[in-house]
Amino acid sequence: MICLVLGLFAGLFHTFGGVNERTFVAIKPDGVQRRLVGEIIRRFERKGLQLVGMKLLQASEELLKEHYIALRDRPFYGRLVKYMSSGPVVAMVSAGQGPWAKEQGPSARCQRQWLLAPWKNVIHGSDSVQSAQQEISLWFRPEELPCWEDTAAHWIYE
Repeated sequence: MICLVLGLFAGLFHTFGGVNERTFVAIKPDGVQRRLVGEIIRRFERKGLQLVGMKLLQASEELLKEHYIALRDRPFYGRLVKYMSSGPVVAMVSAGQGPWAKEQGPSARCQRQWLLAPWKNVIHGSDSVQSAQQEISLWFRPEELPCWEDTAAHWIYE
C-alpha cells in the first residue's frame, strides 16, 4: 500500500529533481521471437533504470486498440494491431530520474538497429510522463508493480 501511495505522490510531483519516475516499455513480438529481450533489458539497466515490473503476454486486440488509440486514423493502424497480436510481448515498467527522457536513448537505438519496417520496430517506449502513466495503467495492475529499494541508486544518482 505504501508503494501505491508513494507512486501516486511521485506522479503528482514528477517535475522535482530526484524523484523516481516510471515509464512503460514493450518489447514487440519480433523482438521476443528474435530473442532480443535480454539485450534490450541490459541496455535499460546500463542507463541506470530500475526494473519495476515485467510480464510476458499475448496482448489482446482490445488492449492493443486501446494502447494505439491515438494512431487509429493512420493508414498502418490495422497492420500495427495485427503485428502486435502476432506473438508474445514483453511489457515492462522501469523507473529512474527522468526515465522517459533517458529511455529514448536505448529505445531509439534498439528501434534503429533492429528495425524491420517503419511500423514494425522491436520496442515501444512511452514518449511522455502522461503517456507513461496511461500506458502503465493499461498494461499493469498496481499489485503487479512491486516496490523495492534500489541500493545502487546512490552510486548512479549522486
